[in-house]
Amino acid sequence: MRVNGTAVTTPDPARRLLDFLRDDLGLIGAKEGCGMGECGACTVLVDGDPVCSCLVLVGQVAATDVVTVEGIGDDHRLHPVQEAFVDHYASQCGFCTPGVVVSVAGLLAKNPRPAEADVREALEGNLCRCTGYQAIFRAVASVAE
Repeated sequence: MRVNGTAVTTPDPARRLLDFLRDDLGLIGAKEGCGMGECGACTVLVDGDPVCSCLVLVGQVAATDVVTVEGIGDDHRLHPVQEAFVDHYASQCGFCTPGVVVSVAGLLAKNPRPAEADVREALEGNLCRCTGYQAIFRAVASVAE
């Protein structure tokens, strides 16, 4: 598989993708929230589609492109979604932010001008325990303009 554009080998196909990313690759942006695919804190893109990495085994994503929040921007420049989150104060405690950013980046890659209903649908799997949704929606709207 490729993770954030780099080819990686996976020694244990029965390992959860979340654990492999965090423990083996040191990519700690995806968080373990619920461990059951309910909160979206561990969301990554697999071939452009958002998935909860706590529910996926490494063997299920062999020969795919996986993008984590660390792969959304780069070392020199934030992704427009990340910039919008900063500009619109769309992050409160920050626990949900990586999963939300990944979900939004995935949506915008497929639909650069989503309607609010599209954004709401794309974020159905991402829970914000600080109720920061309005700022998140404003941030997404500013990128989609």
